[in-house]
Amino acid sequence: MQYRRVYVKGGCYFFTVTLADRRNDLLIRHIDLLRECVADVKRRHPFEINAMVILPDHLHALWTLPKDDCDYSKRWTLIKSYFSRQLPKDEHINKSRYQKGERGIWQRRFWEHLIRDEEDYKNHVEYIHNNPVKHGYVNNAKDWPHSSIHKFT
Repeated sequence: MQYRRVYVKGGCYFFTVTLADRRNDLLIRHIDLLRECVADVKRRHPFEINAMVILPDHLHALWTLPKDDCDYSKRWTLIKSYFSRQLPKDEHINKSRYQKGERGIWQRRFWEHLIRDEEDYKNHVEYIHNNPVKHGYVNNAKDWPHSSIHKFT
């Protein structure tokens, strides 16, 4: 079966975006750069960040796109490429990526889920905010500094 993404103009989506090397901590080590990249893309290609958490090797986000736009893939491509271009080229790059002129920072793909209703929205916000606890970084979700949970309390 071939995976097909769902594109809905004005849709609300949950995303998981992951580094290629899951042992790496680039996202929190370069948190300010990541925030700048997200803000820059958000200015040029607006979207609303409903909830977000950044962990060392991956992030989760809940976005709502403008009513006339469904191109979340473009936004993630820009965020990932802006971030990657600012980092030193010291990561391992496999042959396939090298031949395509790609960096080895991010996994090529990302996970997306179209939010279907208020319950689905609530469950994904809770999942995002509790993810640092799930991974053992903190005992209380409010103790993780790189989370939108602080805007909810």
